[in-house]
Amino acid sequence: MNLAGRTLFITGGSRGIGLAIALRAARDGANIAIAAKTAEPHPKLEGTIYSAAEAIEAAGGRALPLLLDVRDADAVETAVARAADHFGGIDICVNNASAINLSRSLEIDVKRFDLIQQINMRGTFLVSRACVPYLKRSSNPHVLSLSPPLDMRAEWFAQHLPYTMSKYAMSMVMLGMAEEFRADGIAFNGLWPRTTIATAAVAFALGGDAMMQRSRKPEIMADAAHTIFCRASRLYTGNFAIDDDVLREEGITDFTRYRYAAQSALEPDIFVDPATMPTE
Repeated sequence: MNLAGRTLFITGGSRGIGLAIALRAARDGANIAIAAKTAEPHPKLEGTIYSAAEAIEAAGGRALPLLLDVRDADAVETAVARAADHFGGIDICVNNASAINLSRSLEIDVKRFDLIQQINMRGTFLVSRACVPYLKRSSNPHVLSLSPPLDMRAEWFAQHLPYTMSKYAMSMVMLGMAEEFRADGIAFNGLWPRTTIATAAVAFALGGDAMMQRSRKPEIMADAAHTIFCRASRLYTGNFAIDDDVLREEGITDFTRYRYAAQSALEPDIFVDPATMPTE
């Protein structure tokens, strides 16, 4: 299977993992609605919804840039409806939009706490719900959240409780909707990286260039997401997968091409047990 003619609605896809997922689908000839907040160039971050749309079309897909704040419920409904009208439906929803703040409980201010809950948890719920009526009409509908497995390890909550709550809540949306809409054949799954991924979030929030050197490229997440989208939605739902596990299931064993820097040791991502790190 490939994604030719399929329509993806991707939040936060102007750069990073979201854009990588879009470009992978575009190579198949997919239609992609890029729904994100960045309309004007950021002084420190590359990419806008318009530059993403240009890259998608250059890669072989069709693009629709949509200015969207996922915290705005009415705007979410409007954007999803516009994408469905423009492309004739929606087959895949990707909840990529996310805010990160690794402050501990006494450090984070209430405004920032509310922001990460609204974008991560509430935004994932609103976008997923808005897409459901259109996904019901698709022959192989998928919703994918970039969120971790629901491993209840107290030390992960203790390190950055507000952020962990928000990311686990994204996974809980997938868990609940997978069962709620099982009879409709809509797949709801989570996908998380084994290692840190070389994106702007890593560069600015987790350790700059030194962390980038220990990361994998966003393309590993894009390839894993593409693999999931090509699976039968009625048979693959309610899962919380790790990127390289998904690819190993497809027979891929060499992951060196995904390394950002060939000689650096890989850094486990948040919510990943270091004992599971590859020895490559």
